[in-house]
Amino acid sequence: MKSATRKSAMRRSILATFACGAMFASVSLIPSLAHASKDKPEIGFCIDDLRVERWSRDRDYFVAAATKLGAKVSVQSADASEARQISQIENLISRGVDVIVIVPFNSKTLGNVVAEARKAGIKVVSYDRLILDADVDAYISFDNEKVGEMQAQGVFNAQPKGNYFLLGGAPTDNNAKMLREGQMKILKPAIDRGDIKVVGQQWVPEWSAATALRITEDALTANNNKIDAIVASNDGTAGGAIQALAAQKLAGKVPISGQDADLAAVKRLVDGTQTMTVYKPLKLIAGDAAKLAVDLAKGQPPAYNAKYDNGKKQVDTVLLQPTLLTKANVDTVIKDGFYTQSQLAGN
Repeated sequence: MKSATRKSAMRRSILATFACGAMFASVSLIPSLAHASKDKPEIGFCIDDLRVERWSRDRDYFVAAATKLGAKVSVQSADASEARQISQIENLISRGVDVIVIVPFNSKTLGNVVAEARKAGIKVVSYDRLILDADVDAYISFDNEKVGEMQAQGVFNAQPKGNYFLLGGAPTDNNAKMLREGQMKILKPAIDRGDIKVVGQQWVPEWSAATALRITEDALTANNNKIDAIVASNDGTAGGAIQALAAQKLAGKVPISGQDADLAAVKRLVDGTQTMTVYKPLKLIAGDAAKLAVDLAKGQPPAYNAKYDNGKKQVDTVLLQPTLLTKANVDTVIKDGFYTQSQLAGN
């Protein structure tokens, strides 16, 4: 009877894997019912949405680094679905991986499934976005409050007075709130002086460029095009806003921020339609996250340098420092091998 139950569970696990659209790298499709050898740990990498350029790059760097360290990696994309991500994590738990690294779609809804993982003896790492109200083992990210400060400072340097519009990130992403806190550290003194007037602010669900375009169109209409600066929280939302500005012949005249150094955004820096972005070397965070996951799997103490309160505990954290990128230092991404000169020059 136990054998039949186990076979049934294995079949359900395999079917769930295909149904969730999982993407695998260096891993067997057959579920393992016990934890892997500590010399060859198995790591699940659950990503919010691989359709976003930034996350596909993280995946490639992470898999390469983890494989070099002797680990097997199972990569899964939730395609911006909360339910799909929870199902994928449950599938990894049933397979008995050693560590699950998660880029959460909704930072607030993973407490129960993280508890399931911990109960099964699986370590959980929160990647780039902090999972809230959950017993995660570790968090690794760039300093998101610092990123927000850089965004506001970059726009403020270009336009220290006037009407500002704040284009936030996804309300389900705790990073969006951290970014706003950093932005307001820079902007509040000027707001209090009356130099800056915030004429509108809105969160952008799923960091959608199309939604950011619509929001910016509405904001321009409501303010008779009298918006002097836009603090956008990433390059995707900046791209949508710049489309709206371009339709009113304002692209390049209204300073606008971003982050992630997406290829399209770096090209906009060169063209002058985007003021700045924040470069976060993805090879660095992905490589450090792979090492963190392997260390946890092997029971070796990782090198933490901070702690973050996620509402349930003070989470051990590896915090990395970002770089403000403008047209003046855009060659940084070429020197680092992040892009080639031909990529920046291409259409």
